[in-house]
Amino acid sequence: MTRIGLLSDTHGYLDPQIFTHFDRCDEIWHAGDIGNLEIIDQLRAFKPFRGVFGNIDNKEIRMECPEHQRFSLEGLTFWMTHIGGTPPRYNPIIRPNLQISAPDVFICGHSHILKVTRDPKLDNLLYVNPGAAGKHGFHHVRTCLRFSLDDGKIADMEVIELGKK
Repeated sequence: MTRIGLLSDTHGYLDPQIFTHFDRCDEIWHAGDIGNLEIIDQLRAFKPFRGVFGNIDNKEIRMECPEHQRFSLEGLTFWMTHIGGTPPRYNPIIRPNLQISAPDVFICGHSHILKVTRDPKLDNLLYVNPGAAGKHGFHHVRTCLRFSLDDGKIADMEVIELGKK
């Protein structure tokens, strides 16, 4: 079993509560719009880290994090990117690749809107957007997610509210 802490859209602000909420996680994933290298450094020093760059991220962050990450873990396939759209309105660049080879779990950020849903048109793909954990944007409450992966299943998914922005 692997416990994951997932956040997005920190925009240069890393809430100290993250370290408490993700203390029992095995890995931390960031779905883009990180904001600065210090956030990556802090998260990497805390736990193993996977991240993608977002549209506000500079050259230094883009050198540390790819635009897309496709990987397998605990019997599931994942695709993490920042601007992915939302079912059924996926990013037009992303949509054909999802139709050709849909992962089990598609993770993105960008919208600042927390959403977890299945897409029956794409082999019941699980779409996950953790919302925004930072203080910049139109969202009212900062959010992130915590969940477990075990033998091809996702379990114990929890929404964590970090407070008002």
